[in-house]
Amino acid sequence: MRGVVGVLALQGDFREHKEALRRLGVEAQEVRKREHLEGVKALVVPGGESTTIGKLAREYGIEDEVRRRVEEDSLALFGTCAGAIWLAKEILGYPEQPRLGVLDVAVERNAFGRQVESFEEEVEIKGLGPFRGVFIRAPAFRRLGEGVEVLAELGDLPVLVRQGKVLASAFHPELTPDTRLHRLFLDLAGL
Repeated sequence: MRGVVGVLALQGDFREHKEALRRLGVEAQEVRKREHLEGVKALVVPGGESTTIGKLAREYGIEDEVRRRVEEDSLALFGTCAGAIWLAKEILGYPEQPRLGVLDVAVERNAFGRQVESFEEEVEIKGLGPFRGVFIRAPAFRRLGEGVEVLAELGDLPVLVRQGKVLASAFHPELTPDTRLHRLFLDLAGL
């Protein structure tokens, strides 16, 4: 495999993503500071708390570097749950929340309810088939810009989208034994 896969390890369930990648034979590098991005060709941004992820990424100099690399097409991104929120261009109801803004969507935080309303539901992923989605305070993609492809929906709400080499999921694939979505991301990144 050419290129390093990183997992943003500021907060949230980064260990679970590292384990999913390990099951695919990939040893992921934890990214906590800007210099940890050196050599990274694909970066997973985990679920957790989106405001905290955004603030820490900004404080540690990661935000600007990731944005620059995505804009020059040298970095693929996969954001799950809170990670997907951080990638979004717009966060409905939270205009001041730190965000990367590289995915042309408007996202609604906690669109499926609070923590106690978490659930699992099978979703049909385009090109992959049925997938068990774990939804924990999950966001929904409410507005999609041009070039954003819907890969899965729950009811009429998009829950998995792609724009170029940016993949974003409202659910947590890392909390299942199914590694197909991580494999899809690696393929998208050319790794």
